[in-house]
Amino acid sequence: MTTRVFVPRDAAALSVGANAVAEALAREAPARGEKIEIVRNGSRGMLWLEPLVEVEISGRRIAYGPVAARDVPSLLDAGMLKGGDHALRLGPTEELDWIRRQQRLTFARIGVIDPLSLEDYCARDGLKGLQKALAFSPAEVVDQVLQSGLRGRGGAGFPAGIKWKTVMGAQADRKYVVCNADEGDSGTFADRMVFEGDPFMLIEGMAIAAYAVGATKGYIYLRSEYPHAAITMESAIRLAEQAGWIGEHAFGREKPFALELRIGAGAYICGEETSLLESLEGKRGLVRAKPPLPALSGLFGKPTLINNVLTLAAVPYILAEGAKAYADYGMGRSRGTLPIQLGGNIRRGGLIERAFGVSLREIIEDFGGGTASGRPVRAVQVGGPLGAYLSEKELDLPLDYETLAANRAMLGHGGIVVFDDTVDMAKMARFAFHFCAAESCGKCTPCRIGAVRGEETMEKIVAGHNVQANLALVRDLCEVMTDGSLCAHGGLTPMPVLSAIDRFPEDFVPAARKTAAE
Repeated sequence: MTTRVFVPRDAAALSVGANAVAEALAREAPARGEKIEIVRNGSRGMLWLEPLVEVEISGRRIAYGPVAARDVPSLLDAGMLKGGDHALRLGPTEELDWIRRQQRLTFARIGVIDPLSLEDYCARDGLKGLQKALAFSPAEVVDQVLQSGLRGRGGAGFPAGIKWKTVMGAQADRKYVVCNADEGDSGTFADRMVFEGDPFMLIEGMAIAAYAVGATKGYIYLRSEYPHAAITMESAIRLAEQAGWIGEHAFGREKPFALELRIGAGAYICGEETSLLESLEGKRGLVRAKPPLPALSGLFGKPTLINNVLTLAAVPYILAEGAKAYADYGMGRSRGTLPIQLGGNIRRGGLIERAFGVSLREIIEDFGGGTASGRPVRAVQVGGPLGAYLSEKELDLPLDYETLAANRAMLGHGGIVVFDDTVDMAKMARFAFHFCAAESCGKCTPCRIGAVRGEETMEKIVAGHNVQANLALVRDLCEVMTDGSLCAHGGLTPMPVLSAIDRFPEDFVPAARKTAAE
Protein backbone atom coordinates (compact mmCIF):
# COMPACT_ATOMS: atom_id res chain seq x y z
CA MET A 1 0.00 0.00 0.00
CA THR A 2 1.30 3.42 -1.02
CA THR A 3 0.95 6.30 1.44
CA ARG A 4 0.59 9.84 0.15
CA VAL A 5 2.84 12.38 1.87
CA PHE A 6 2.40 16.10 1.21
CA VAL A 7 5.43 18.40 1.24
CA PRO A 8 4.82 22.04 0.17
CA ARG A 9 6.41 23.55 -2.91
CA ASP A 10 5.43 27.06 -1.80
CA ALA A 11 8.36 29.51 -1.80
CA ALA A 12 8.04 30.09 1.96
CA ALA A 13 8.44 26.36 2.59
CA LEU A 14 11.27 26.08 0.08
CA SER A 15 13.13 28.88 1.87
CA VAL A 16 13.30 26.77 5.04
CA GLY A 17 14.27 23.46 3.47
CA ALA A 18 11.15 21.80 2.01
CA ASN A 19 13.07 20.34 -0.93
CA ALA A 20 15.60 18.76 1.41
CA VAL A 21 12.72 17.26 3.43
CA ALA A 22 11.15 15.79 0.28
CA GLU A 23 14.50 14.33 -0.77
CA ALA A 24 15.05 12.82 2.67
CA LEU A 25 11.60 11.21 2.61
CA ALA A 26 12.18 9.84 -0.89
CA ARG A 27 15.46 8.32 0.30
CA GLU A 28 14.61 7.11 3.81
CA ALA A 29 11.13 5.62 3.29
CA PRO A 30 12.13 3.03 0.65
CA ALA A 31 15.15 2.11 2.77
CA ARG A 32 12.65 1.04 5.43
CA GLY A 33 10.50 -0.86 2.95
CA GLU A 34 7.80 1.83 2.90
CA LYS A 35 6.03 2.88 -0.30
CA ILE A 36 5.19 6.54 -0.48
CA GLU A 37 3.95 9.04 -3.06
CA ILE A 38 5.26 12.53 -2.40
CA VAL A 39 2.81 15.27 -3.44
CA ARG A 40 4.18 18.80 -3.68
CA ASN A 41 1.24 20.94 -2.58
CA GLY A 42 0.93 24.63 -1.76
CA SER A 43 1.14 26.07 1.74
CA ARG A 44 -1.72 25.97 4.25
CA GLY A 45 -0.61 29.43 5.32
CA MET A 46 0.81 28.45 8.73
CA LEU A 47 4.21 29.84 7.83
CA TRP A 48 5.75 29.40 11.29
CA LEU A 49 5.22 25.62 10.88
CA GLU A 50 6.89 25.29 7.48
CA PRO A 51 7.93 22.89 6.18
CA LEU A 52 4.56 21.40 7.20
CA VAL A 53 4.45 17.73 6.19
CA GLU A 54 1.09 15.95 6.01
CA VAL A 55 0.43 12.21 5.81
CA GLU A 56 -2.86 11.01 4.33
CA ILE A 57 -4.38 8.20 6.42
CA SER A 58 -7.89 6.85 5.72
CA GLY A 59 -8.93 10.01 3.90
CA ARG A 60 -7.67 12.53 6.44
CA ARG A 61 -4.32 14.18 6.91
CA ILE A 62 -2.06 14.21 9.95
CA ALA A 63 0.26 17.20 10.16
CA TYR A 64 3.87 17.32 11.36
CA GLY A 65 5.94 20.46 11.56
CA PRO A 66 8.11 22.31 11.28
CA VAL A 67 10.04 19.40 9.76
CA ALA A 68 13.75 19.57 8.90
CA ALA A 69 15.52 16.97 6.76
CA ARG A 70 17.36 15.72 9.86
CA ASP A 71 13.98 14.93 11.48
CA VAL A 72 12.86 12.52 8.77
CA PRO A 73 14.56 9.33 10.11
CA SER A 74 13.09 9.78 13.61
CA LEU A 75 9.66 10.59 12.17
CA LEU A 76 9.65 7.40 10.08
CA ASP A 77 10.92 5.36 13.02
CA ALA A 78 8.04 6.77 15.12
CA GLY A 79 5.50 5.51 12.59
CA MET A 80 4.78 8.81 10.91
CA LEU A 81 3.25 7.04 7.89
CA LYS A 82 0.61 5.60 10.21
CA GLY A 83 0.09 8.84 12.13
CA GLY A 84 2.48 7.85 14.90
CA ASP A 85 3.27 10.08 17.84
CA HIS A 86 6.30 12.37 17.67
CA ALA A 87 7.36 15.71 19.14
CA LEU A 88 6.53 17.32 15.78
CA ARG A 89 3.08 15.72 15.46
CA LEU A 90 0.38 18.42 15.35
CA GLY A 91 -2.68 16.25 14.77
CA PRO A 92 -5.32 16.22 12.02
CA THR A 93 -4.71 19.29 9.86
CA GLU A 94 -8.34 20.30 9.51
CA GLU A 95 -8.74 20.27 13.30
CA LEU A 96 -5.88 22.67 13.97
CA ASP A 97 -7.24 25.86 15.52
CA TRP A 98 -5.61 28.10 12.88
CA ILE A 99 -7.41 26.23 10.06
CA ARG A 100 -10.66 25.43 11.87
CA ARG A 101 -11.46 29.05 12.67
CA GLN A 102 -11.11 30.28 9.10
CA GLN A 103 -13.72 30.70 6.36
CA ARG A 104 -11.78 29.61 3.32
CA LEU A 105 -13.54 30.30 0.04
CA THR A 106 -10.73 31.55 -2.19
CA PHE A 107 -8.07 29.51 -0.36
CA ALA A 108 -10.16 26.33 0.04
CA ARG A 109 -7.86 24.24 -2.20
CA ILE A 110 -4.54 25.93 -1.45
CA GLY A 111 -2.32 23.62 0.56
CA VAL A 112 -4.70 20.75 -0.14
CA ILE A 113 -4.20 19.87 -3.81
CA ASP A 114 -1.29 19.34 -6.18
CA PRO A 115 -1.37 22.77 -7.86
CA LEU A 116 -0.58 21.32 -11.30
CA SER A 117 -3.05 18.44 -11.21
CA LEU A 118 -6.13 19.07 -13.36
CA GLU A 119 -7.70 16.01 -11.75
CA ASP A 120 -7.19 17.35 -8.22
CA TYR A 121 -8.56 20.73 -9.23
CA CYS A 122 -11.74 19.38 -10.80
CA ALA A 123 -12.29 16.93 -7.93
CA ARG A 124 -12.62 19.89 -5.54
CA ASP A 125 -15.14 21.99 -7.49
CA GLY A 126 -12.61 23.41 -9.93
CA LEU A 127 -14.08 24.49 -13.31
CA LYS A 128 -17.59 24.49 -11.82
CA GLY A 129 -17.73 28.28 -11.97
CA LEU A 130 -16.67 28.50 -15.62
CA GLN A 131 -19.13 25.80 -16.64
CA LYS A 132 -21.97 27.68 -14.95
CA ALA A 133 -20.82 30.97 -16.47
CA LEU A 134 -20.93 29.55 -20.00
CA ALA A 135 -24.55 28.54 -19.39
CA PHE A 136 -25.34 32.22 -18.65
CA SER A 137 -25.28 35.19 -20.97
CA PRO A 138 -22.37 37.60 -20.44
CA ALA A 139 -24.77 40.11 -18.87
CA GLU A 140 -26.00 37.48 -16.40
CA VAL A 141 -22.41 36.70 -15.38
CA VAL A 142 -21.74 40.39 -14.76
CA ASP A 143 -24.94 40.60 -12.73
CA GLN A 144 -23.74 37.73 -10.52
CA VAL A 145 -20.52 39.63 -9.80
CA LEU A 146 -22.52 42.79 -9.08
CA GLN A 147 -24.93 41.01 -6.73
CA SER A 148 -22.07 39.30 -4.86
CA GLY A 149 -20.77 42.65 -3.64
CA LEU A 150 -17.23 41.73 -4.69
CA ARG A 151 -14.90 44.72 -4.48
CA GLY A 152 -11.39 45.11 -5.82
CA ARG A 153 -8.89 43.45 -3.51
CA GLY A 154 -5.92 45.44 -4.80
CA GLY A 155 -6.46 48.41 -2.52
CA ALA A 156 -9.11 50.78 -3.87
CA GLY A 157 -12.09 48.56 -3.03
CA PHE A 158 -14.00 49.62 -6.16
CA PRO A 159 -17.03 47.39 -6.92
CA ALA A 160 -15.79 44.78 -9.38
CA GLY A 161 -19.16 44.35 -11.08
CA ILE A 162 -19.34 48.03 -12.08
CA LYS A 163 -15.93 47.80 -13.73
CA TRP A 164 -16.97 44.58 -15.52
CA LYS A 165 -20.21 46.20 -16.72
CA THR A 166 -18.32 49.18 -18.12
CA VAL A 167 -15.95 46.99 -20.14
CA MET A 168 -18.79 44.74 -21.30
CA GLY A 169 -20.69 47.74 -22.66
CA ALA A 170 -17.68 49.29 -24.41
CA GLN A 171 -17.67 48.96 -28.21
CA ALA A 172 -14.40 47.83 -29.79
CA ASP A 173 -12.97 45.27 -32.19
CA ARG A 174 -10.85 43.82 -29.37
CA LYS A 175 -10.88 43.79 -25.58
CA TYR A 176 -8.40 42.61 -22.96
CA VAL A 177 -8.43 41.16 -19.46
CA VAL A 178 -5.35 41.98 -17.38
CA CYS A 179 -4.48 40.46 -14.02
CA ASN A 180 -2.44 42.75 -11.80
CA ALA A 181 -0.12 40.36 -9.96
CA ASP A 182 2.51 42.99 -9.16
CA GLU A 183 2.27 42.24 -5.44
CA GLY A 184 4.79 44.69 -4.02
CA ASP A 185 3.29 45.78 -0.70
CA SER A 186 5.31 44.97 2.38
CA GLY A 187 3.80 42.12 4.36
CA THR A 188 1.74 40.71 1.48
CA PHE A 189 2.07 37.29 -0.12
CA ALA A 190 -1.48 36.08 -0.91
CA ASP A 191 -1.06 36.50 -4.67
CA ARG A 192 2.11 34.43 -4.60
CA MET A 193 0.34 31.69 -2.64
CA VAL A 194 -2.44 31.59 -5.27
CA PHE A 195 0.10 31.25 -8.08
CA GLU A 196 2.05 28.53 -6.30
CA GLY A 197 -0.88 26.72 -4.68
CA ASP A 198 -3.92 26.98 -7.00
CA PRO A 199 -3.01 28.58 -10.36
CA PHE A 200 -5.99 27.05 -12.20
CA MET A 201 -8.33 29.08 -9.97
CA LEU A 202 -6.86 32.32 -11.32
CA ILE A 203 -6.99 31.02 -14.90
CA GLU A 204 -10.63 30.06 -14.39
CA GLY A 205 -11.43 33.48 -12.93
CA MET A 206 -9.80 35.23 -15.88
CA ALA A 207 -11.66 33.01 -18.35
CA ILE A 208 -14.98 33.86 -16.69
CA ALA A 209 -14.09 37.56 -16.80
CA ALA A 210 -13.10 37.35 -20.47
CA TYR A 211 -16.37 35.62 -21.39
CA ALA A 212 -18.37 38.22 -19.46
CA VAL A 213 -16.78 41.33 -20.96
CA GLY A 214 -16.08 39.95 -24.45
CA ALA A 215 -12.28 39.81 -24.24
CA THR A 216 -10.24 37.52 -26.47
CA LYS A 217 -6.83 38.03 -24.89
CA GLY A 218 -5.59 38.02 -21.32
CA TYR A 219 -2.32 39.00 -19.69
CA ILE A 220 -1.02 38.20 -16.23
CA TYR A 221 1.52 40.78 -15.07
CA LEU A 222 3.68 39.16 -12.39
CA ARG A 223 6.47 40.78 -10.38
CA SER A 224 9.98 39.56 -11.18
CA GLU A 225 10.68 38.68 -7.55
CA TYR A 226 8.40 35.61 -7.77
CA PRO A 227 10.34 33.06 -9.86
CA HIS A 228 8.65 29.98 -8.37
CA ALA A 229 5.21 31.49 -8.98
CA ALA A 230 6.16 32.22 -12.60
CA ILE A 231 7.29 28.65 -13.25
CA THR A 232 4.11 27.19 -11.75
CA MET A 233 1.81 29.56 -13.64
CA GLU A 234 3.54 28.94 -16.98
CA SER A 235 3.03 25.21 -16.49
CA ALA A 236 -0.61 25.72 -15.48
CA ILE A 237 -1.34 27.84 -18.57
CA ARG A 238 0.09 25.13 -20.84
CA LEU A 239 -1.98 22.45 -19.10
CA ALA A 240 -5.14 24.58 -19.32
CA GLU A 241 -4.53 25.11 -23.04
CA GLN A 242 -4.04 21.39 -23.60
CA ALA A 243 -7.30 20.70 -21.76
CA GLY A 244 -9.15 23.26 -23.89
CA TRP A 245 -10.09 25.52 -20.97
CA ILE A 246 -8.42 28.41 -22.77
CA GLY A 247 -7.25 28.76 -26.34
CA GLU A 248 -8.81 28.89 -29.79
CA HIS A 249 -12.21 27.45 -28.84
CA ALA A 250 -12.34 28.34 -25.13
CA PHE A 251 -15.97 29.52 -25.16
CA GLY A 252 -17.22 27.47 -28.09
CA ARG A 253 -16.36 27.22 -31.75
CA GLU A 254 -14.31 30.23 -32.89
CA LYS A 255 -14.68 31.93 -29.50
CA PRO A 256 -11.07 32.20 -28.37
CA PHE A 257 -9.41 33.32 -25.19
CA ALA A 258 -5.60 33.33 -25.18
CA LEU A 259 -3.62 33.91 -21.99
CA GLU A 260 -0.02 35.03 -21.51
CA LEU A 261 2.21 35.55 -18.49
CA ARG A 262 4.40 38.65 -18.53
CA ILE A 263 7.13 39.35 -15.98
CA GLY A 264 7.74 42.88 -14.70
CA ALA A 265 11.14 44.40 -14.01
CA GLY A 266 10.77 45.14 -10.32
CA ALA A 267 9.09 48.56 -10.26
CA TYR A 268 6.64 49.05 -7.38
CA ILE A 269 4.80 51.72 -9.37
CA CYS A 270 3.75 49.10 -11.93
CA GLY A 271 1.21 47.92 -9.40
CA GLU A 272 -0.72 51.07 -10.38
CA GLU A 273 -2.96 49.98 -13.23
CA THR A 274 -2.05 52.55 -15.88
CA SER A 275 1.68 52.23 -15.18
CA LEU A 276 1.23 48.46 -15.52
CA LEU A 277 -0.40 48.97 -18.94
CA GLU A 278 2.52 51.13 -20.07
CA SER A 279 4.92 48.37 -19.03
CA LEU A 280 2.86 45.71 -20.83
CA GLU A 281 3.09 47.82 -23.99
CA GLY A 282 6.89 47.76 -23.71
CA LYS A 283 7.26 51.29 -22.37
CA ARG A 284 8.68 52.72 -19.18
CA GLY A 285 6.24 52.29 -16.32
CA LEU A 286 4.83 55.82 -16.05
CA VAL A 287 1.40 56.63 -14.68
CA ARG A 288 -1.21 57.77 -17.20
CA ALA A 289 -3.59 60.65 -16.58
CA LYS A 290 -7.28 59.76 -16.27
CA PRO A 291 -9.59 60.06 -18.12
CA PRO A 292 -9.74 58.03 -20.26
CA LEU A 293 -10.35 55.10 -17.93
CA PRO A 294 -8.64 51.80 -18.82
CA ALA A 295 -12.11 50.22 -18.98
CA LEU A 296 -12.73 52.33 -22.09
CA SER A 297 -9.21 52.93 -23.41
CA GLY A 298 -6.63 50.70 -21.77
CA LEU A 299 -4.09 48.28 -23.23
CA PHE A 300 -3.16 49.38 -26.74
CA GLY A 301 -6.05 51.85 -26.55
CA LYS A 302 -8.68 49.11 -26.25
CA PRO A 303 -11.25 48.50 -23.47
CA THR A 304 -9.42 46.62 -20.73
CA LEU A 305 -10.60 44.93 -17.56
CA ILE A 306 -7.87 45.16 -14.92
CA ASN A 307 -8.34 43.30 -11.66
CA ASN A 308 -6.08 42.14 -8.86
CA VAL A 309 -5.29 38.43 -8.36
CA LEU A 310 -7.55 38.04 -5.32
CA THR A 311 -10.46 39.74 -7.09
CA LEU A 312 -10.29 37.36 -10.06
CA ALA A 313 -9.61 34.38 -7.79
CA ALA A 314 -12.89 35.04 -5.93
CA VAL A 315 -14.95 34.84 -9.13
CA PRO A 316 -15.04 31.02 -9.61
CA TYR A 317 -16.66 30.57 -6.19
CA ILE A 318 -19.23 33.29 -6.91
CA LEU A 319 -20.29 31.69 -10.19
CA ALA A 320 -20.15 28.15 -8.82
CA GLU A 321 -22.16 28.78 -5.65
CA GLY A 322 -24.11 31.88 -6.58
CA ALA A 323 -23.81 35.57 -5.68
CA LYS A 324 -25.84 35.20 -2.49
CA ALA A 325 -23.60 32.44 -1.10
CA TYR A 326 -20.66 34.85 -1.34
CA ALA A 327 -22.55 37.94 -0.17
CA ASP A 328 -23.76 36.07 2.94
CA TYR A 329 -20.25 36.55 4.33
CA GLY A 330 -19.03 39.94 5.51
CA MET A 331 -20.58 43.11 6.90
CA GLY A 332 -22.07 46.33 5.53
CA ARG A 333 -20.79 47.07 2.04
CA SER A 334 -17.79 44.77 2.52
CA ARG A 335 -19.07 41.40 1.34
CA GLY A 336 -17.35 38.03 1.12
CA THR A 337 -14.06 37.03 2.67
CA LEU A 338 -10.64 38.63 2.86
CA PRO A 339 -7.31 36.77 2.68
CA ILE A 340 -5.37 38.48 5.49
CA GLN A 341 -1.59 38.35 5.48
CA LEU A 342 -0.03 38.65 8.92
CA GLY A 343 3.62 39.57 9.31
CA GLY A 344 6.17 41.75 11.06
CA ASN A 345 6.92 41.23 14.75
CA ILE A 346 4.47 38.37 15.21
CA ARG A 347 4.78 34.88 16.75
CA ARG A 348 2.64 33.09 14.19
CA GLY A 349 2.74 34.77 10.80
CA GLY A 350 0.84 33.53 7.79
CA LEU A 351 -2.37 33.74 5.80
CA ILE A 352 -5.84 33.78 7.31
CA GLU A 353 -9.06 33.95 5.27
CA ARG A 354 -11.98 35.35 7.23
CA ALA A 355 -15.19 37.19 6.44
CA PHE A 356 -14.99 40.98 6.57
CA GLY A 357 -15.67 42.23 10.08
CA VAL A 358 -13.09 40.25 12.03
CA SER A 359 -11.17 42.52 14.40
CA LEU A 360 -7.50 43.33 14.25
CA ARG A 361 -7.18 42.09 17.83
CA GLU A 362 -8.50 38.63 16.95
CA ILE A 363 -6.11 38.39 14.02
CA ILE A 364 -3.04 39.60 15.92
CA GLU A 365 -3.64 38.03 19.34
CA ASP A 366 -5.71 34.91 18.69
CA PHE A 367 -4.28 33.86 15.33
CA GLY A 368 -0.88 35.55 15.56
CA GLY A 369 -0.21 34.90 19.24
CA GLY A 370 1.09 38.41 19.88
CA THR A 371 4.55 39.71 19.12
CA ALA A 372 7.53 37.45 18.44
CA SER A 373 9.56 39.52 20.89
CA GLY A 374 7.01 39.00 23.65
CA ARG A 375 6.75 42.77 24.14
CA PRO A 376 3.46 44.72 23.90
CA VAL A 377 2.02 45.62 20.49
CA ARG A 378 2.42 49.34 19.90
CA ALA A 379 1.59 49.91 16.23
CA VAL A 380 0.05 48.02 13.36
CA GLN A 381 0.32 49.05 9.72
CA VAL A 382 -2.62 47.88 7.64
CA GLY A 383 -2.70 48.04 3.84
CA GLY A 384 0.95 48.03 2.82
CA PRO A 385 3.69 50.69 2.97
CA LEU A 386 1.19 53.45 2.11
CA GLY A 387 -1.30 52.32 4.75
CA ALA A 388 -1.95 54.00 8.08
CA TYR A 389 -0.35 53.10 11.39
CA LEU A 390 -2.97 52.17 13.98
CA SER A 391 -2.36 52.15 17.72
CA GLU A 392 -3.01 49.34 20.19
CA LYS A 393 -6.19 51.17 21.30
CA GLU A 394 -7.62 50.64 17.79
CA LEU A 395 -7.12 46.88 17.58
CA ASP A 396 -10.83 46.25 18.15
CA LEU A 397 -11.71 47.93 14.87
CA PRO A 398 -13.38 45.50 12.44
CA LEU A 399 -11.61 44.93 9.16
CA ASP A 400 -13.91 46.39 6.54
CA TYR A 401 -13.51 49.17 3.99
CA GLU A 402 -15.85 51.75 5.52
CA THR A 403 -14.76 51.38 9.16
CA LEU A 404 -11.10 51.77 8.30
CA ALA A 405 -11.80 54.72 6.00
CA ALA A 406 -13.75 56.40 8.80
CA ASN A 407 -10.64 56.01 10.97
CA ARG A 408 -8.30 57.52 8.37
CA ALA A 409 -6.93 54.13 7.32
CA MET A 410 -7.36 51.67 4.48
CA LEU A 411 -7.54 47.93 4.00
CA GLY A 412 -5.42 47.79 0.87
CA HIS A 413 -4.35 44.28 -0.13
CA GLY A 414 -5.01 42.86 3.33
CA GLY A 415 -1.46 43.01 4.65
CA ILE A 416 -0.95 43.55 8.40
CA VAL A 417 2.50 44.35 9.77
CA VAL A 418 2.93 44.37 13.57
CA PHE A 419 5.41 46.45 15.63
CA ASP A 420 6.19 46.18 19.34
CA ASP A 421 6.83 49.01 21.81
CA THR A 422 10.44 49.51 20.71
CA VAL A 423 9.45 51.02 17.36
CA ASP A 424 10.38 54.66 16.68
CA MET A 425 7.40 56.08 14.78
CA ALA A 426 9.29 59.19 13.68
CA LYS A 427 11.68 56.93 11.81
CA MET A 428 8.74 55.02 10.33
CA ALA A 429 7.27 58.30 9.05
CA ARG A 430 10.64 59.15 7.52
CA PHE A 431 10.72 55.73 5.86
CA ALA A 432 7.32 56.38 4.21
CA PHE A 433 8.77 59.40 2.42
CA HIS A 434 11.93 57.48 1.57
CA PHE A 435 9.91 54.63 0.06
CA CYS A 436 7.80 57.03 -1.97
CA ALA A 437 10.89 58.78 -3.34
CA ALA A 438 12.61 55.51 -4.23
CA GLU A 439 9.57 54.03 -6.01
CA SER A 440 8.09 57.15 -7.66
CA CYS A 441 7.80 56.99 -11.45
CA GLY A 442 8.76 60.70 -11.47
CA LYS A 443 5.96 61.92 -13.71
CA CYS A 444 4.30 64.37 -11.32
CA THR A 445 6.00 67.03 -9.21
CA PRO A 446 4.14 66.55 -5.91
CA CYS A 447 5.30 62.94 -5.71
CA ARG A 448 8.74 63.26 -7.34
CA ILE A 449 9.86 66.34 -5.38
CA GLY A 450 7.50 66.15 -2.42
CA ALA A 451 8.76 62.76 -1.25
CA VAL A 452 12.39 63.91 -1.34
CA ARG A 453 11.63 67.13 0.55
CA GLY A 454 9.50 65.15 2.97
CA GLU A 455 12.34 62.79 3.79
CA GLU A 456 14.73 65.71 4.25
CA THR A 457 12.30 67.45 6.62
CA MET A 458 11.72 64.26 8.61
CA GLU A 459 15.50 63.90 8.97
CA LYS A 460 15.51 67.30 10.69
CA ILE A 461 12.67 66.25 12.97
CA VAL A 462 14.40 63.00 13.90
CA ALA A 463 17.55 65.00 14.64
CA GLY A 464 15.53 67.37 16.87
CA HIS A 465 15.94 70.50 14.73
CA ASN A 466 13.13 73.06 14.96
CA VAL A 467 10.64 70.25 15.46
CA GLN A 468 7.35 72.16 15.62
CA ALA A 469 8.04 74.29 12.55
CA ASN A 470 9.16 71.26 10.56
CA LEU A 471 6.08 69.27 11.62
CA ALA A 472 3.91 72.11 10.30
CA LEU A 473 5.89 72.02 7.06
CA VAL A 474 5.34 68.26 6.76
CA ARG A 475 1.58 68.75 7.16
CA ASP A 476 1.55 71.37 4.39
CA LEU A 477 3.60 69.10 2.16
CA CYS A 478 1.26 66.17 2.82
CA GLU A 479 -1.72 68.30 1.78
CA VAL A 480 -0.04 69.12 -1.53
CA MET A 481 0.89 65.48 -2.17
CA THR A 482 -2.62 64.25 -1.34
CA ASP A 483 -4.39 66.80 -3.54
CA GLY A 484 -1.88 67.17 -6.35
CA SER A 485 -0.35 63.74 -7.07
CA LEU A 486 -1.30 62.03 -10.30
CA CYS A 487 -1.87 58.62 -8.68
CA ALA A 488 -2.25 56.96 -5.31
CA HIS A 489 1.50 56.45 -4.87
CA GLY A 490 2.10 60.09 -4.01
CA GLY A 491 -1.48 60.66 -2.92
CA LEU A 492 -1.40 58.01 -0.19
CA THR A 493 2.14 58.52 1.12
CA PRO A 494 0.81 61.12 3.62
CA MET A 495 -1.36 58.42 5.22
CA PRO A 496 1.44 56.59 7.08
CA VAL A 497 3.21 59.89 7.77
CA LEU A 498 0.25 61.72 9.30
CA SER A 499 -1.05 58.63 11.12
CA ALA A 500 2.34 58.30 12.82
CA ILE A 501 2.38 61.99 13.78
CA ASP A 502 -1.23 62.05 14.99
CA ARG A 503 -1.36 58.71 16.80
CA PHE A 504 2.15 58.71 18.25
CA PRO A 505 2.96 62.41 18.85
CA GLU A 506 5.32 61.60 21.71
CA ASP A 507 7.82 60.15 19.23
CA PHE A 508 8.12 63.48 17.45
CA VAL A 509 8.83 65.75 20.42
CA PRO A 510 11.05 63.87 22.91
CA ALA A 511 13.74 65.81 24.75
CA ALA A 512 16.35 64.81 22.20
CA ARG A 513 14.24 66.34 19.43
CA LYS A 514 13.44 69.65 21.07
CA THR A 515 15.20 72.74 19.83
CA ALA A 516 17.11 75.02 22.14
CA ALA A 517 14.35 77.61 21.69
CA GLU A 518 11.79 75.19 23.05
